Formats: sequence, structure tokens, C-alpha cells
Amino acid sequence: MGSLIIVQRLIALDMEGVITPEIWEAVATHTGISELLRTTRDEPDYQKLMEYRLALLDKHEIKLSLIKNVISDLELLPGARSFLDELRQRYQVVILSDTFEEFASHFSKLLGYPHLLCHKLRVEDDHITGFTLRLNDPKARAVEAYQSLNYHVSAAGDSHNDVTMLKAADSGCLFRAADGLIDHHHDLSSMATYEDLLTWITDLDAKSF
Repeated sequence: MGSLIIVQRLIALDMEGVITPEIWEAVATHTGISELLRTTRDEPDYQKLMEYRLALLDKHEIKLSLIKNVISDLELLPGARSFLDELRQRYQVVILSDTFEEFASHFSKLLGYPHLLCHKLRVEDDHITGFTLRLNDPKARAVEAYQSLNYHVSAAGDSHNDVTMLKAADSGCLFRAADGLIDHHHDLSSMATYEDLLTWITDLDAKSF
């Protein structure tokens, strides 16, 4: 008789646009700085995007405290908490985000303090002077690290900066992504509701890994 292989599954989710609103879009709306509406949906080079954002913050003298105040008024996307709770009853779940620890604490509380990996800002006297990325392409590297621990990883994200994570995962799905991104990556599944995303994830249980 062959040995029984137990497959442990882990679900990796992007944060902004998947379970929370886009933080920078909220800051743009609050401040009236339309240039801050540019997100990873528009610019795939995250380093370039953040340098662009920080230059705008410096130009308009936008402080960290103002951004945190904007974030404190934001709610989770409708249905996000119940979706996440349903996932956590069945699987290990990790949030892999390109946000920053200084921004994430509000959402972390609303989400029930999930396992969340993100970056860190450099701040002096309430002024954001720079940022420290954990490493190059951190979402894909995290997926590969979990796979090295023999987890089967399913991942979902909505932006350019999620694609390498989705393709590194054993199964990847675009969630509420822009049509152009969906058209460019026909090899990835695409979902628009939490119900469909949950079904896509749970249906994989019936497959042989």
C-alpha cells in the first residue's frame, strides 16, 4: 500500500483592491492630489511608483499623520471580513501586500490581525523620507518560501505587482483586475466576487496535487 500524502494548503491574498480599498486613492480623494490616483494597476514598477508618490508627498507637504487619519476612516471592502473568516476556518491564510506597516495597522485590526507581510517606511518628524522594501519581488519570494515548506499555495491579487506571485503559486487567480491585465494573462483564472473566489479555492480541494 502506498503512503498517504497529506497536502497542506495555504491561501495568499493581496490586500489593497482585494480585501481593502486602495489607500493611495483615498489619500488622493482627501487631498485633491489627482496624481496620487496612480496605483500598481497603472504602474508595474513598484520602486518607480513609490518614488513618484513620495515626491508628491514632499511637494505638497503631506505628513504621515494625515495619511493615517485618512486610513482610519476607511472600511474593509463589503464582504471581505466574512470571506476571510470563511477561509481561515479551512486553510492557513497570509496577506502579502506592498503596503507599509505604518499604514496597515488599522486594517489589520479590522481583519482580525491576520498574518500580514508588508514593507516599512522611513519617517523623520512625521515626514516620510523613504521606504524599505523587504526584498526584490517579495510576494513571489514568499510564495516560494511557503512552497519549500511543502504548502500548496493558492494566490489571488488584482494588479501588475501581483502577477509574479500568482504565477509562482501552485494556482493563481486575478480578482477584480482591470480588463487589460486579464486580457494579457489568459493563463490565470479571473474572478469578480468573493463567492466565486471561495468556490475556486475550495474546488481545488477535490484535485490531486
